[in-house]
Formats: sequence, structure tokens, C-alpha cells
Amino acid sequence: MKKIPLIILTGPTAVGKTDLSIKIAKKLNAEIISADSMQIYEYMDVGSAKVTKEEMDNVTHYLIDEVKPDYNFSVSEFQKRANLYIDEITTKGKLPLVTGGTGLYLNSLIYNMDFAKSNANDELRESLRLELEKYGIDHMHNKLKELDSEAAERIHKNNTKRVIRALEVCLSGEKMNDFSKDLKINPKYKPIIVVLNRERDHLYERINKRVDIMLENGLIDEVKSLLNMGYTKDLISMQGIGYKEIIKYLDGEYTYDEAIEIIKRDSRRYAKRQITWFRRYDSAKWFNLDEYHNFDILEKEILSFIENNIKLV
Repeated sequence: MKKIPLIILTGPTAVGKTDLSIKIAKKLNAEIISADSMQIYEYMDVGSAKVTKEEMDNVTHYLIDEVKPDYNFSVSEFQKRANLYIDEITTKGKLPLVTGGTGLYLNSLIYNMDFAKSNANDELRESLRLELEKYGIDHMHNKLKELDSEAAERIHKNNTKRVIRALEVCLSGEKMNDFSKDLKINPKYKPIIVVLNRERDHLYERINKRVDIMLENGLIDEVKSLLNMGYTKDLISMQGIGYKEIIKYLDGEYTYDEAIEIIKRDSRRYAKRQITWFRRYDSAKWFNLDEYHNFDILEKEILSFIENNIKLV
């Protein structure tokens, strides 16, 4: 069976994926599947830097505003829906272009990961949730460090769901390894991976500026609106960077300046972890955007890389 070319345009937060992905999609007659764990939620627009209808420029996007903020969205759910959308796109004679920076989402398509075989232990999971409720996330993350230091390094402590899942896997006698040597490339797809990057100081400057823009665009009002709609701070969606800090500011736990500085700091740390993650994609082609003064040249080089790989499918 002929493999489907799966174009993946990724990179750290605030690097500039959105604009380029739309330009590339228009040139390749592609439709875009978002691999962003926050943009899947309705009403969470400002804090997720969600692509707007105007920015989409008539390019069809999938997995944007897919579910309500209280929906328990998982990697396996992403994989299932993305696979269906890829089939829908290819049936129309178009190319699927996956863009976003959530590494596990990308892995679920690049690799042959069968979540149906996952041995979820409901009783163990419930006991871990009770332990979390009693002792807090710092305690749980430290527990993970003792059991699987590599997983603890990869998983930020604020990602409560993944910390609990990693503990569940460890305590079931397995190892949480997202880049296991046993992982095989998904036989259905031919991944064509483009990673965008920038010089670190410039990237961090862009991240800080993006946070300032989010505040100007009404991040605080967006969080207030979500809370008023009944979406509580313990939801996975509300644990996203930008949302949880503003909630703590509204609750009086942080000052305004503390909340903003923590959002910027944690966003920079997230970008660093993303870059480390993407470096593990051996076949990826990296583009340092700061080396291009003319973005038309950058666009042509990315298109050339993609088109040459499509020919090899």
C-alpha cells in the first residue's frame, strides 16, 4: 500500500509556525491539522494564541475548537481524530499538513503507537488521584523522579494528567518512554518533518512579547469568562500555561507582576523542552528563521524539501 505523505511543520512556541504553515498549505494544496493541545478547546483563544479565521486565509483547519474545555481530551483521542481527518483530506485529493508543537500528539502519528494495548489500571489511577488531592503535585512529581527520572525530566509537573499516567505506568511495572527503541514509524504515513527554530535570545524575546500581546488582547477577561461559565481551575485545560497563573492572580495567590513573570518563564522553559524533543526526530529538516532576511527564500527552501520528499513516497 502506498504511504500517505504526512507533512509536519513544527517548532517551539512563538517561533512563527502559524503564518508559514498557511503559506505552505496554500502552495501545496494542503489542509491543516492542528497538533496543539490547547487550541483544541473552544473559548480558549487568547491564551492559546489560536489561529484566527482571518489568519486561516480560507485554508481548512482541523482540531481547532474541537471540544469544550471540560472534555477529557487525550493523546489517543487526538490520534483517532487526526487519522480520520487525514483520510478525509487525502480523499479530497489534498495533502495533510500537521502543525503545532505538542510532541506527544506528533509522536502518535509519526510512530505506530497502539493506545488500545495500554493497560490502564483504573483502581491504581484512582488511588493516585486521591494521593494527588491529598499531597499536591510537587509530591507526585517527586515520586515520579524516584521511579523514572527520565520521564520526570520530560514531563512538567504542571501537566498533572501526564504525571499521573506516568506514575500509573511505572507502578504497573512498565517504563514510560515516549522515544523507545521499540517504536516503529507508522506504516501508513511517510512523515516529512520540518522544524522551525530561532536563536535562543530572539526566541525568548518573542515569547515575552507574545505574553504581553495576550494581556493586551484580553487574557485576564478570557480567564474570568471561562470561570464564569463554570470551567473550574482543576480542569486539564485550565492547567495550561497562562491560564493557571492568571487564576492564581485572580485568587490572590500571585500579584499581577508575579503572574506575568511566571507565564513568561514557564513559556521559555516549555520552548526549551520542545526543542529537545524535536531534536530526536532524526529525519527532520531544521530551519533557523533568523538566518533568513528574505522569507520568500525560506518558503522556497521549505517547499523544495517537502516536494523532494513527496517524490520519494
